[in-house]
Amino acid sequence: MSKTAAARTILARPDEQKAATSVARALQSKRGKATLSGPDGNSMILPESLYTVLLSAARAIAFGKGITILPVEAVLTTQQAADFLNISRPYLVKQLEEGKLEFHKIGTHRRVKLRDLMAFKKTLAQRREAALQALVDDAQEHDFYEK
Repeated sequence: MSKTAAARTILARPDEQKAATSVARALQSKRGKATLSGPDGNSMILPESLYTVLLSAARAIAFGKGITILPVEAVLTTQQAADFLNISRPYLVKQLEEGKLEFHKIGTHRRVKLRDLMAFKKTLAQRREAALQALVDDAQEHDFYEK
């Protein structure tokens, strides 16, 4: 995919939250057996991957949260990538230029694959967890915790 992903966030109206709650409950009770019926009366069993997406979306909407669905092959702008990682765009650009995250350029504009962002996000989380564990270990070693 060479085009930048057009992310569209879907926000439910308050009156739709109750319906989404009902849909989420119905889907939850039908794991592996949920069916979709069309206006022509034909129905089919939902594939597991689609079932998972619909259940996740229904749960999010039921709690009043917005959802955005993108294929993992999507290509994002640096602003979209920074928003995804919840970091500033200048910090993201620094990470890109230091080679910590792959990107490519379209003209003068940097683009980042969502797949690479997801891996980078996982790496950041692992580093944070390791740093936190090191602090806890150090505190325990120096008896900073009460016994």
